[in-house]
Amino acid sequence: MARDGVFEALGRINLIGEHTDYNDGFVLPVALPHSVRVTASRRDDGVLRVASKQAAGVTEVRVTDLAPGAVTGWAAYAAGVVWALRAAGHPVGGFDLLVDGNVPRGAGLSSSAALESAVALAVTELSGVALDRRELARVARRAENDFVGVPCGVMDQSASLLAWERHALLLDTRTLAVEHIPFDPAAAGLALLVVDTRAPHRLVDGEYAARRRDCHRAAELLGVAALRDLVGEHWDLPEKLERRVRHVVGENARVLAVADLLRAGRLREVGPLLTASHESLRDDYEVTVPELDVAVDALLHEGALGARMTGGGFGGCVIALVEQDAVDAAAAAVRSAFAGNGFTAPECWTATAAGGAHRVDPAG
Repeated sequence: MARDGVFEALGRINLIGEHTDYNDGFVLPVALPHSVRVTASRRDDGVLRVASKQAAGVTEVRVTDLAPGAVTGWAAYAAGVVWALRAAGHPVGGFDLLVDGNVPRGAGLSSSAALESAVALAVTELSGVALDRRELARVARRAENDFVGVPCGVMDQSASLLAWERHALLLDTRTLAVEHIPFDPAAAGLALLVVDTRAPHRLVDGEYAARRRDCHRAAELLGVAALRDLVGEHWDLPEKLERRVRHVVGENARVLAVADLLRAGRLREVGPLLTASHESLRDDYEVTVPELDVAVDALLHEGALGARMTGGGFGGCVIALVEQDAVDAAAAAVRSAFAGNGFTAPECWTATAAGGAHRVDPAG
């Protein structure tokens, strides 16, 4: 059994399926080439030592002392994975972990899940713990939910661990059943344009948790296990909860419709569903901010086939399906709109669907 190695996991963009994962629904993410690498070495003294090339300082703690609140800041995402594995009864001891990554933090591209996934892969492989990728995703999710305190669903970790190159990952978050569906915009003469609005993406300030509570309360009032079990368009609920439910039910339907179109090779028809998703997130789920809405409006005005915010909302990124030869014009339109509104200049780039987490070849 090896004592050290380098492991890499990727960020993700969610094509569609926002705020459905914690409602037992469907999501359709792709992994990004942006990655987090963890150089890991086993220790024999029961100490976990975590450092990053992107941050000052070193976190050092005995694995027997790991508990929620024992580690704070970005290192909690790594330490939480070790804690979750040990809490599940797996024989995990001390490690040196050196983190290096280029997933933009705060952009809603799941830098946290990439870190968790890379650590989970590193620690289990080097400890001789055999877990399949779905179980690793559950471990990483528990680290984020129970150790860090972010009530996320399982989509981000699943995308980072299970994705295939040039495919989208259709994930049923209730059963963790997956289907890899071809997604290659370039082959259709298109591009997936990503706009990082530079509006800070914050999920720990209570709003994300509040939306989750709304959904659970609505499910309780309607007598279902989760909103995924609902159909129809109207429910006997307070007005705010009615809107939350309308988004989740509609978004699940949009995910499945996009999956059908991708299976049929009809990528160009996906655009209107992306835009409908954004409108629902803006009006019914109320998780957009001005930067997100301005970016979507500018992209659609410039001729994008469809555009939407991606991620949890309250900042982060917008994606748009655009013609390959219109990428520069679309990006310029967003920059101009941001300048006109006094917003921080956005960053624009095109995304390709990458493969999932893996051990890095020493020569690679």
